[in-house]
Amino acid sequence: MKQTTIFTNRLEQDLTMSMAECAHDGVFILTDVGTEKYCLPMIRDFLCLKNAKLITIKQGEDSKTLPTATAIWETLSQNGASRHALLINLGGGMVSDIGGFAASTFKRGINFINIPTTLLAMVDASVGGKTGINMGKFKNEIGTFAEAKAVIIDTNILKTLPFDQLLSGYAEMIKHSLLDNVSHWADIMNFYNDDSISPEMVKKNNGMEGLGIDYKQLQNLVARSVAVKQRYVSQDPYDRGLRRSLNLGHTIGHALESWCFDAGSPVPHGCAVAYGLVCALYISCAMVNFPTDKMRQTVQFINSYYGRPPITCDDYADLIRLMKHDKKNKGDNILFTLLSDIGKPEINQIVDEKMIEESLDFLREG
Repeated sequence: MKQTTIFTNRLEQDLTMSMAECAHDGVFILTDVGTEKYCLPMIRDFLCLKNAKLITIKQGEDSKTLPTATAIWETLSQNGASRHALLINLGGGMVSDIGGFAASTFKRGINFINIPTTLLAMVDASVGGKTGINMGKFKNEIGTFAEAKAVIIDTNILKTLPFDQLLSGYAEMIKHSLLDNVSHWADIMNFYNDDSISPEMVKKNNGMEGLGIDYKQLQNLVARSVAVKQRYVSQDPYDRGLRRSLNLGHTIGHALESWCFDAGSPVPHGCAVAYGLVCALYISCAMVNFPTDKMRQTVQFINSYYGRPPITCDDYADLIRLMKHDKKNKGDNILFTLLSDIGKPEINQIVDEKMIEESLDFLREG
């Protein structure tokens, strides 16, 4: 699988070049109602999109379903899309996931380009070749492996993003740094070390404008994060071994995300991953000797910016039941990715329910 990732501040030029590199006889743009309002105006007048047809779906994770995918397929078909059509996914992780899934299955696969509009999509959903939809309360239960022809990343788009959504993507960047090296991890831990973007300031500000964020530095950190993910993906594109390192924080994170959604108090994906990282690092210290000081520093950062999930010990049984449904498990064993040190993942680690409950206690109470 080959994918071109472009970091740019010349979006029209790079999109035009990327489209020219994949022959097409029709262009479609997939958005949700949020990106149609805030992000589509940034590209709608591009000459390369002059005759593009728009497909807009509802916003939110509860739209990542088979009925929504069916609606996308039907719109493509009704507008004469052939197997040489091109789909441009303009949006966050949900749009990247379902857009890639719809493209990879329509007429056995059409080309698609991702233009991620959230930090989470830039560093996670839009790269790596995984597409999917949810089934019931289980995330990404149905999906394919299919690479976008190009992923075009312009962090200037993030200026319209609420800060909680920025933090959602940043959790995946924390994960990537833990899988990389100490220097990368330290840079991630220090990026928000400024009074103008303290946790208190986050609560007062509904967007990123005025928070003093260095977008050039952020673009560099995004590029490093994407490089980490692509390194693991390139060595194991079909998720049979080493790529499972990228599951760090996700075993408990996905369970928390599903539980919170079912409880009517949904949390962003990255926020759930941040909680999952706290648990995974606690278990890593106990089982594979991850350094306690590095765990404490990472957990302090997560507690400061992400808070704690709204769970009690009475919810543990439901959470463990959700964990047992993870696709990466074998039999009744719950498998985790742990770390013996920064840059040293330990995949397929069997963790018993008592240790999982201890980690959830630590997440709730510290």
